[in-house]
Amino acid sequence: MGSLFSISPHSILSLFQLKNMMEAQSTAVNYLPIIFQMVVAIGFVVGTMAVTHLIGPRRNTSDKLIPFESGIKSIGNARQPFSIKYFLVAILFVLFDVEVIFMYPWAVNFRDFGVNGLIEMFIFMGTLLLGFIYILKKGALDWD
Repeated sequence: MGSLFSISPHSILSLFQLKNMMEAQSTAVNYLPIIFQMVVAIGFVVGTMAVTHLIGPRRNTSDKLIPFESGIKSIGNARQPFSIKYFLVAILFVLFDVEVIFMYPWAVNFRDFGVNGLIEMFIFMGTLLLGFIYILKKGALDWD
């Protein structure tokens, strides 16, 4: 049996693990900047809406109360069917826009990724280009 003050290698390892675990734990203080930013953003939105509501003019005329769309008076039923191409182009825009968002973190850290990261981005860009060519060949962006 060892003495009361002897330290085994296992206990040293567990002390280092305990220290690392305590350093890795986040506390509520770590979230204060995020909470502060959210409070400021929500406060700005609520404050702006309240101020514009309080000091804005209140003139309800018959012209303001009729439906208005791009300077053209509404004629007929608003539930008319229209081409699906509009939705298709909108969805394709969102799809490619979201894919481009993935390039931002890569651009910020591309030096850390090295040659492998560059090759992976070329593969990603090639896949996007193939998808775009496929869309063009199918005529998805034609308005005819």
